[in-house]
Amino acid sequence: MSKETRRFMRLIVFFDLPVTTPPKKRAYTLFRRFLLKDGYDMLQWSVYSRIVNGRNNAEKHLRKLERSLPKEGSIRCLEVSEKQFVSMKILLGEATFQEKCITSEQMLLL
Repeated sequence: MSKETRRFMRLIVFFDLPVTTPPKKRAYTLFRRFLLKDGYDMLQWSVYSRIVNGRNNAEKHLRKLERSLPKEGSIRCLEVSEKQFVSMKILLGEATFQEKCITSEQMLLL
């Protein structure tokens, strides 16, 4: 697939999960571990993003995300193009190490 035909996007997951009891803390931990195992990187607390290649791949990862939702809390997912993502302005702080290192240019396609 040529560089011109790739349609890289980002899935950005925002979540706020209760951690008031041990079972709720466990649900939070399992959800966070799922995100990391599925290739998401933490942008900041409770905000994770993942690069996907095209609409079909985005839908696949959204289905996986939906299957891994905990019973309680608030979770949102935003799909943006890679061009929109890289134009994000950091108003305070710095880009994380992961943001500096991982770009769509470094994606390996199988």
